[in-house]
Amino acid sequence: MNAMYLADLPAEVLARAAAIRLAAFDVDGTLTDGRLPFSAEGQDHKVFHVHDGLGLKQLQHHGIAVAIITARSSEAVSRRMAELGIRHVYQGARDKRACLHQLLNELDLQPEQAAFVGDDLPDLAPMRIAGLGIAVANAHPWLAAQAHWQTRSRGGEGAAREVSDLLLQAQGRQDEVLQSWY
Repeated sequence: MNAMYLADLPAEVLARAAAIRLAAFDVDGTLTDGRLPFSAEGQDHKVFHVHDGLGLKQLQHHGIAVAIITARSSEAVSRRMAELGIRHVYQGARDKRACLHQLLNELDLQPEQAAFVGDDLPDLAPMRIAGLGIAVANAHPWLAAQAHWQTRSRGGEGAAREVSDLLLQAQGRQDEVLQSWY
């Protein structure tokens, strides 16, 4: 996402993004492409995009908490989130809305300070209470219609990085991010 793209975003989306202190993500279909491959032994396999991982680390490095709220449980998710240093990982969360509320209370944040990123109907309830509800490009149309913003990238193909870039740019942190890599 470049600065030109950011300039094209509605002022309401930019204002919502500027207030975010917590970015919460679904996993399957959001941080992955949504497919659920299983080995002959029944173990699931997930593929995560390296750009998304860097985006999540950038958010944390620049003061935005990152959370994972997913209905499924997976060792692959545990391992990848540990690699990224993400502390707020909620797997097996059947009530994602309640989980997000609990996390907001723990972090002493208001709903308008949270973004929730998802791809399908189980993500609707937390997305609706978040100050910035985001659907990935390939989200189910019913969810996408309820989002404040929709990424150009598909789940598992850079959508989380796009969210990271939006939040950091809207908060005026782009130069700081770039400087950290010089």
